[in-house]
Amino acid sequence: MDPLGIDGAWCHTPRVHTDPRGAFLEAFRAADLPRSFDVAQVNCSVSARGVLRGVHFADVPPSQAKYVMCVQGSIMDVVVDLRTGSPTFGRWEAVTLDDRERRAVLIAEGLGHAFQAVSEQATVVYLCSQPYNPGREHGVHPLDADLAVTWSLEPLLSEKDAAAPTLKEALAAGTLPDFEACRRFYATTH
Repeated sequence: MDPLGIDGAWCHTPRVHTDPRGAFLEAFRAADLPRSFDVAQVNCSVSARGVLRGVHFADVPPSQAKYVMCVQGSIMDVVVDLRTGSPTFGRWEAVTLDDRERRAVLIAEGLGHAFQAVSEQATVVYLCSQPYNPGREHGVHPLDADLAVTWSLEPLLSEKDAAAPTLKEALAAGTLPDFEACRRFYATTH
């Protein structure tokens, strides 16, 4: 696992073994992760070109760590540091996930996550450390000028994501995770 520029985010580029029959790879191997990760739920999302999902995050604790893979097509996967007090607060980093290189991204609790389908259709599978809990889930508007994420295509948003608050609004409302609280939580789970 290679660390990304935001503490708590890593990228895994698997070794893909190919022969005339096709390919084989280890998409997920718990022993190779830089932290413990118990899988509580597996999600599968199928999106048309341009669909933008996120920026989503959950209350810490327990929040929801994610291990994200694109098993068909290609996406621009984005990690956003939404942890107040973090040295990289408000910063984002993008990784291309696709069905060729088979990379995956591991995202710690408290970080925001979004992705946009850049192929005609993209199927994303993500392993989650906690089950979905709508009462603890939040979002930040993915087109917020303060985040300034450079999306690849004209985005197609859900009503929920289009109505999400800006980073400043979420900060003022007190819904964003606290960096030190996240670090204390990480110490109990790693």
